[in-house]
Amino acid sequence: MYQQILAEQTKLFEELGVFFAFSNKQFADKKQNGVDYCTVLGAGDCVPKDKAPEFVRRLREIQEQGRKRLLEEKGIEQIIEYELANHESWYTGSIDSALEALEGFEVTREQVEAVFKDKAHKHRM
Repeated sequence: MYQQILAEQTKLFEELGVFFAFSNKQFADKKQNGVDYCTVLGAGDCVPKDKAPEFVRRLREIQEQGRKRLLEEKGIEQIIEYELANHESWYTGSIDSALEALEGFEVTREQVEAVFKDKAHKHRM
């Protein structure tokens, strides 16, 4: 399901001319002449200024719809477990980065800690 969200985001990026650049050379290679760019995400994203409001709106919609689909198909416990594993929480002993990734799901630290403890036997080496 995460792949579906990423695919929809990628399609939006391509449609609106959004790209990522982490150096001046990357920016120069990808920019379109005559287009002014801004950042919306603050993470190397280059968004045509005139399309920034549409980009923000549609990206938010994709993420919200994706979260709803994930909740319906997987349930919150499985989503939390996935993020804990994805952020190597059982290896590091910290749930902080997984908790940050789960912000859009409005989960509490207590919920994440409960799944962390309950599923530890499956993930610890």
